[in-house]
Amino acid sequence: MSKNFRKFLKPEEISRISRLEVQARQVVEGFLSGMHRSPYFGQSIEFLQHREYVAGDDIRRIDWKAWSKTDRFYIKQYQEDTNLRTTLVVDLSESMQFCSGKLSKYEYACTLSAALSYLLLRQSDSVGLVTFDDAIRSRIEHRSQQTHLNTMLAALAAQEPAAKTDIFEILKQVADEQSRRGMIVLISDLFVPRPGLFKGLNLLRFRGHDVLLFHILDDQELDFDYSGTTKFEGLEASGDLVCDPRSLREGYQAAMQAYLAELRRFCSRSSIDYQTIRTSEHLDAVLSHYLNHRIGMRGSVRK
Repeated sequence: MSKNFRKFLKPEEISRISRLEVQARQVVEGFLSGMHRSPYFGQSIEFLQHREYVAGDDIRRIDWKAWSKTDRFYIKQYQEDTNLRTTLVVDLSESMQFCSGKLSKYEYACTLSAALSYLLLRQSDSVGLVTFDDAIRSRIEHRSQQTHLNTMLAALAAQEPAAKTDIFEILKQVADEQSRRGMIVLISDLFVPRPGLFKGLNLLRFRGHDVLLFHILDDQELDFDYSGTTKFEGLEASGDLVCDPRSLREGYQAAMQAYLAELRRFCSRSSIDYQTIRTSEHLDAVLSHYLNHRIGMRGSVRK
């Protein structure tokens, strides 16, 4: 593997993710797969008709209910049976540079993108990439070959966060360019105007895409655990502030929690998967939590 791979996906992380994939396959026939009829993870499945089984057919498609009634083997046929098409949309605006721990939000976003690409390509799904700040900065076309991972990682490694974010125009371009329905995974700190964000996400849902939102935040952005007179240097031309953070902490946290609650309500109403992620969280724990959430969604739909 190239140094780009090692930068965003360490060998120990590959090992942990691989174990997750094996465990997931036992439950849902592949990590992040088999959880949808059309736009969710895995294959698109629309039942069409039966035909008699012939040697060489996949026995997993045998309709056992039909066999119990007729004592004959029938295969389920489908209107469409294609691999998932996933687009990772990664925020490279200046605010993603913020870091109070081991990883900046940008580095964490790249690591998460690498992990998702690795898993999806392992199961032969198609993955593409869009990076953005106030405009789209790079596009990597969808491919399903294993070698495509290095192309994805090279594009991420070549970027540095800068400029502001024009989120609606970005999401509108993504919606216009993705003519086939698939999965759109937005990875961002979401420090953007809410009306534009909500309008853009609704547009993606209106176009028939399954939308996932990974909200990456630094621990200090959530906890605001500062003490003593502190100078806060604004990113994205927001200016600097010198203050006693203890006097602001309660109001800051209340405003942050209100914002997160508004995001969750919007995503729930719009059938968008939303997950807040701290940059201190281990990657395998994040993916495990997400997988369990998707399995829970699948179970609730079936009920």
